[in-house]
Order: sequence, then C-alpha cells, then structure tokens
Amino acid sequence: MSHRDDPRSEDGKKDQSTPARPPLPPRPTNLSFFQDNNSNRQATSSRPPTRAGLVSSATTALSTNDVNAYTRLGSVRKLRTVPSQLTSSPSMSKTASRTASDTADDSSIRSYGLASEQAQEESIFGDGLASRKNDAFGTDSGFISTHDMLEEADVPPEIDFEEEFEPVSDDIEQEEVAHEAWKAKKKHFLILSAAGKPIYTRHGSDAIISSYVGIIQTIISSYDSWNNQLRGFQAKDARFVILSQTNLFLVAISNLSESEAQLRSQLDALYTQILSTLTLPTLTHIFSVRPSTDLRRPLQGTEVLLSALADSFTRGSPSTLLSALESLRLRKSHRTVINNTMVKARVDELLYGLIVAGGRLVSVIRPKKHSLHPGDLHLIFNMLFEAEGIKAGGGESFIPICLPGFNKTGYLYMYVSFLDVGSESIRELGLDENIAKEDAVAIILLSANKESFEDLRSMKGYLVHELRKNGSMKVIHKAVQSGRPLPTDIVPGTALRHFLYKSKGNVQFFMPAFESQFSDMQSKRQLFSIYHALHASVHAKYAAVKVQHIVNSTCSALAWVTPMFELYCIASAGTSRNALAQNANKVVQYIQREEERIFLIGGAVF
Repeated sequence: MSHRDDPRSEDGKKDQSTPARPPLPPRPTNLSFFQDNNSNRQATSSRPPTRAGLVSSATTALSTNDVNAYTRLGSVRKLRTVPSQLTSSPSMSKTASRTASDTADDSSIRSYGLASEQAQEESIFGDGLASRKNDAFGTDSGFISTHDMLEEADVPPEIDFEEEFEPVSDDIEQEEVAHEAWKAKKKHFLILSAAGKPIYTRHGSDAIISSYVGIIQTIISSYDSWNNQLRGFQAKDARFVILSQTNLFLVAISNLSESEAQLRSQLDALYTQILSTLTLPTLTHIFSVRPSTDLRRPLQGTEVLLSALADSFTRGSPSTLLSALESLRLRKSHRTVINNTMVKARVDELLYGLIVAGGRLVSVIRPKKHSLHPGDLHLIFNMLFEAEGIKAGGGESFIPICLPGFNKTGYLYMYVSFLDVGSESIRELGLDENIAKEDAVAIILLSANKESFEDLRSMKGYLVHELRKNGSMKVIHKAVQSGRPLPTDIVPGTALRHFLYKSKGNVQFFMPAFESQFSDMQSKRQLFSIYHALHASVHAKYAAVKVQHIVNSTCSALAWVTPMFELYCIASAGTSRNALAQNANKVVQYIQREEERIFLIGGAVF
C-alpha cells in the first residue's frame, strides 16, 4: 500500500485528535416503506389502508381530525385542540372509542352527495350567485368547530318591528327628537351620488339625514384621496358597509347580527334594483353629462321597490342569504306535464316563461344554453310579491325591465298575469283586485320585443286553458294549499325546530314551515340572526371548517357545508351536538329521496 493511501499522518502515527464517528442508524428492514411513500404521492398505492381516515381517494366524508372548542371566559377567547380518536363513518352511531367523557358528542358526519347534482345536468340558473370562493373546503382537512356563546351580547337582538318600519315624521318640531327616532332604527340603507347628493334613504327625510350623509361623504372622500377605497368599519355595535359603484355610494348601517359580506350582498341587490329601472348605460350617461344630477327624478316611483327590498333584508330573507330560490314541491310527473304545456303554448316572441305560486317557482322554460340569473329573479319576485305595486292592480301588466344578470345594457319586456288560488278553485283576478302573496299564482312571460304584448297575452290565455284542461291547475292549487311540511313531518320526533337547505347545483333552497314558536316577526328575525351567524362563520374568508356548532342561551345550532349542499339547523337549547348531527343526516337523506319533487331540475328548454 502506498504512502498516500496509508491512513496515518506524515510522521507515520495515527491522528489521535480526530473524534470517533457515531454509529449509523440501522437500515430499514422493509424497503417498500419508501416505495409506498412514492406511490401515495401519486395516488397509486396498492397497499390497503389501515384506517378509514387514511383513504387517499376523493371522498366527501368528514372526520373529526380536530375538534376546536372556543370557550369565552370574560372577554378572552381560549382555544383548545383535541386530537381526534374517531374515524369517518357513514352513520351517526357512536364510535368505538369509549375513553372520552364526551363520546356522545364526538360522532362523525358523512355528507350525502345527491346523484343528480353530480350528473352535470345544465342548471336553469346561471352560476353568478351560486358560486362562492368559500363554498367548498377541501374534504381532507375538515373539522368541527364549536362556539359556546353564552353572553347576553351574543343573543340575537330584539326588534320592535312596528317602530322599525314606522316612518320618521318630518313634522316633529324638536330636531333632537327626530334624530333620536332615526338613530333608534336597527338598520339603515343610504344611497348617495359621488357628488354627495342623497338619492335614497329607508328612514327619514333629507332634512334629517343631510348631516349624516355629509359625514359619510367626508369619510369616503378622505380615503379616496389616499387611493384607498373604504369598504366598511365598525362603530360600537353598528357595522357600516360601503359599496362603491358607477358614480354611486351605497351604505348599510346595521345593528343586527350580519357580516360585512352579507350586508354587501344586500347593497348589491339594491344596486341591481336601480339598474333594473335605468340600465347601466343610462346611469353612466346621466352622471357623465352632469355629475351633480339629482337621480331621484329618474328613479321616481321606484322608492317602494327599494324599500320593499330593504325591509325584506331587515325581516330576514333566506333567498338573499343563500343566493338561491325556492320551488313549489310537486311530483316530477306533474311538473313535467306543466313544463310540456308551457313549451306547447310558446310563441315565437317568448324569451323566458315562468309560473310562480305563493312566491315559489313552479315551472321555467328557456332557450337552450341560456340560464336565468338568481339575482334577476329576486328583482322580479320583489317587484311582484313584496312591493305589491303590480299585484295590487290585478288583471295583467306589461312592464319594461332591465335584468342585469342577463344584460345590464338594455330592457326586456315582462307580461304578468295573476291568478287567485286562495278560493276553492283558481280564478283570474279582476282589475284593482288585491290578494295575499300565499294565494297568488303569477304567469310571467319575458320578451325582447316591446311590441309583443298581444302575442304574450294570447299565449297566457291558451296556457291557462290547457292547464285547466289537463288538471295541472288543481295540482298547483293543492300544492299551494298544503303549504310547507313541518320539521316533524320530515323527520318524526326530530329535535330540530327549523332548517335551511341549499342545493348548490340547482341554486335552490328548501325549508320547512315555521313552528308556532316562530309565528311572530320578532321570533323569525331572531331565528334569521342565528342563520346569519352560522352562514358568516362557515363563509368567513379564512374559514376551514366543514361543520360549525354554535350554542347560546336560547338554542343549539349547526352549519354543515359540502361541495354539494349547505345545511343550517336550529334546535332548542340543550340539544347535544350528536343529536343535531343525527337529525341533520336524516334531513339530507330525506331531501335526497325527495329531490326531484323539492327542486326544479333542468326545467324545459326550446
């Protein structure tokens, strides 16, 4: 061996200063461990899973990987994370683990994807309001979050609706009294121009709101001067949200349990109501010619529509909260007969045709590859069933209307005829005859031709005759008179008092009838305040929960979100999370069975 290879120093002696190396760790006895890791990353592993929670294929099952319980002690919120000992299970039965003291509450939930929603069938409604960035969370990272909200501040506020909707009188001699009456309102909507001119207010007159409008305009302008658009802020218990649109500022001031996103959605609805009257090009032209224009003159007569929309938000609107519509429950065969009858009666000038009963959709016909935007239908429903300006006239109406979701630059022409289903048989309304929303059937026909009145009128006459002839009118009459089922009719013996279910694929929602405890407007508003809190928690910008459990001194509530549906449940105080989850699962199973009756799927096309 050469001197170069000799592991000795130049003087021929071993280097005693070099420390001995530590021994190497033992080699793995099974090299397939590394192969399995590789194949797992490529989702091609052939190794059978050892636990249900480790299945790598796509699934909608939700396992309680972590249970985050938020407990408020004084003003401090503490977070504790409990490692899960559970696996995903298709049932709501108790898991095998018996070591935890709260086993009854630690059961898993499996979401049931409806087959027809997975079938990629074309929806009758566009994706516009249906798609939300935060609707679907990754199914592999979901957990249950529990909020214990026991402070009085967390209980939904009470509203005196008689005073809330009572107009603030301009004849009040003492200015301070008028301002106190205005500030006593729980919710305000203000619309002003970029020049600071008031356009609309839900409460009060110009004399009362002028100082407030000036303050708001100053705050907005100060942020604009810094190239930083003001979107909202909080002042004590009041939340301020500002929506900036074409030369307009829309402002919501709310003391109710609503998030910024929810209030912004309501302001957007008010903006589309303005566009439905003026169209976007007209609105832009008005302010380009004269920025200080008083827009109240071109909008004259539409205040009742804006106020009806604003009041529906204050009372609580499930369709606005969920960005979805409600359909009348009918057998699939009956709905098919109605759809076919509408297609048979169609005239060349028709663009869209709808039958609406009791404020719920019965049938829709539309051109192929054309969908109706839910926001546009909200405008139509508000005009017909909430503001009641058209319905009060009875008979028939022909109205130009801009549907911003369809085309915000021009008008369509809407023919409307009302029928009364409140009596023993359906009859057409006479001139200046008014009926309740629940008893009204509206035939709505839309055309792009402003000369189409006679054609649409003849179509309506033929359609009503054929629907009477084939018995569909009696079917609609019976469905309206039956009303919505109670929660106990859907799930016998259920602990649920009410729920909201949204089908994301169909952009429609379903809810049961209100029980006796929700018979008055006050209790309904408290109910919807809880729905708003649930909705906000699962749709927060950085939310990562599948299931949200909220408890306060008045109720126990659950929100459950999957890529296919959203479910919000309310039960009486003291109901355990396990009982809520079991009943939520039964509601989903019921809707899965009855989907083709509950929802209007696909509609009729021509």
